[in-house]
Amino acid sequence: MLMSEKETIDQARYIMETGKLIHDRVASILAAHAGGNGKKKRTFLELSVAQLHVVKTALRHESVTITKLSEILSVSPPSASAMVDRLVEKGMLIRERSPEDRRKVLVRVSPQAVRDIEELEKKILKSFLELVEKIGPETAEKWCEVLGQIKKEVLNGQEVNR
Repeated sequence: MLMSEKETIDQARYIMETGKLIHDRVASILAAHAGGNGKKKRTFLELSVAQLHVVKTALRHESVTITKLSEILSVSPPSASAMVDRLVEKGMLIRERSPEDRRKVLVRVSPQAVRDIEELEKKILKSFLELVEKIGPETAEKWCEVLGQIKKEVLNGQEVNR
């Protein structure tokens, strides 16, 4: 059965609005995390999208050279270096000499930032565990199936755009 253009638009709008609700749920956890116990915490809310991408890339690769980072991010090495400099100042990244080749500088996420990321991910996971328990196993299974299809399409779209 073919859907009308209005039905397709209504579904797309519903998906978008539900995505916003999920985003807002995560954002509220981030905001609460940033508030901490009355002490100022390093927060990912203060990072730009590009800076967050740099941190996530460094975390995924454990340690990476500026050259490799620039390739992954599709930016020039000087641009990557400048981004890293700003994140080092914020305490998110660390620069260190490669033990194998002292001429190379490796970039990695600082131990404190790793702990902050892990703590934050636990809080977000807890929130989603509560949500999964509320909706029940059958609905959660359907949700995972749908999200799997969406993830596949989004990742295919990224490959096409590269």
